[in-house]
Amino acid sequence: MSVLQKPDKGPVIHDWRPEDPAFWGSSGKQTATRNLWISIPALLLAFAVWMVWSTVIVRLNAIGFSFTTDQLFWLAALPGLSGATLRVFYSFMVPIFGGRRWTALSTASLLLPSIWMGFAVQDPSTSYSVFVLIALLCGFGGGNFASSMSNISFFYPKSQQGTALGLNAGLGNLGVSVMQFCVPLVITFGVFGFMGGSPQALPDGGQLWLQNAGFIWVPFIVLVTVLAWFCMNDLSSARASFSEQAVIFKRKHNWLMCWLYLATFGSFIGFSAAFPLLIKTSFPDVIALKFAFLGPLVGALVRPLGGWLADKLGGAKVTLWNFVAMIAMVFGVMHFLPQNGTGGNFYGFLGLFMLLFITTGVGNGSTFRMIPVIFRTQHEKASAGKPPAVREQALKDAGKESAAVLGFSSAMGAFGAFFIPKSFGSSMALTGGPEMAFYMFVGFYLSCIVVTWWWYARKGAATPC
Repeated sequence: MSVLQKPDKGPVIHDWRPEDPAFWGSSGKQTATRNLWISIPALLLAFAVWMVWSTVIVRLNAIGFSFTTDQLFWLAALPGLSGATLRVFYSFMVPIFGGRRWTALSTASLLLPSIWMGFAVQDPSTSYSVFVLIALLCGFGGGNFASSMSNISFFYPKSQQGTALGLNAGLGNLGVSVMQFCVPLVITFGVFGFMGGSPQALPDGGQLWLQNAGFIWVPFIVLVTVLAWFCMNDLSSARASFSEQAVIFKRKHNWLMCWLYLATFGSFIGFSAAFPLLIKTSFPDVIALKFAFLGPLVGALVRPLGGWLADKLGGAKVTLWNFVAMIAMVFGVMHFLPQNGTGGNFYGFLGLFMLLFITTGVGNGSTFRMIPVIFRTQHEKASAGKPPAVREQALKDAGKESAAVLGFSSAMGAFGAFFIPKSFGSSMALTGGPEMAFYMFVGFYLSCIVVTWWWYARKGAATPC
């Protein structure tokens, strides 16, 4: 098809050449932009449902339940465990089913945990095991990220992938902050009238509609599902079987980037899940839900900046110095924590934690920018001096592999949503405070500095990016 020919119409696009300037300018950019701006709200809702337990657990005991602090941290951590596990499978779904179909189906799946949670919290006899199951089902939202990032990576040329992926992930990550801001508001009144059920009584005589934490997302999930189905596209050029994508398990750089992404996105999502309860346990006199949304908000907003900086300065350089900053911020947070139940400074703690969230956001964007560059460079080197057809196929293979790695590394990174809340819970159970967990994080970030410098940032690195 010539560049002057009209672009494909309908849900499936057979001719897609984002690296061709004429094609990109005539129709490609418009199509990619439309898919991106539907993908973003779908991902925002996924993050909102995935992390909703981080807010619900703060008020669960106030409406008649009697769970321990460790049990509550488990409810915050379990969506991270299931979400990360689902990401392993979701990361391969777009090339198999198509981005449009998979986005619509995966978004619709969020209805199950949202509706079930809304009914479960209204019944004071609901067992802890039922809440555990609902928390695990909220992992559907976590799984969506892997397929969403994989899908968007196919639509954009190499020079714009950092910015596009940063927008998709950064504005999608806002779902955590949007949820932590909205849920404390919508549970204070009967949003859905008699259809939403009766309120729960509080010990001080007040009322809560905690079911709204689940029900509030339902109409938006339905709307975005419809938009995805009718307005997004499938790319036939992105089709690949699982066996074609499974080659990434033999790629060293897949595992290295999984390690780095666990430190950046894993920190963002793990801190987001634990932050409300961490505030409540460390500073009992502070109303945690007034401040909890701020961390995920700043972390999500700066993620596109991380992708943009990586496009301009190089992903490895930005990532390396960002890990140095993360370590400094962790020590700053610990400085303002109460010692032996006394002292501490909440606003110092909050300010340093905001800076820590910012570094996780910048790292999210810069590490994701590194992946397409790494795999394109590897395939370009391998095909250098070979016939044009071989080089062209190598670039296609690089695109498919980098998309699979984007999804798979996001799966590994999502385990931070389990390990960080659980680390805080275990640290408090063993030592009475969260400091032990913070020291573990510092050790991990140090290992990431070594990995980034040796393989990607140092002079003479085999794969500079």
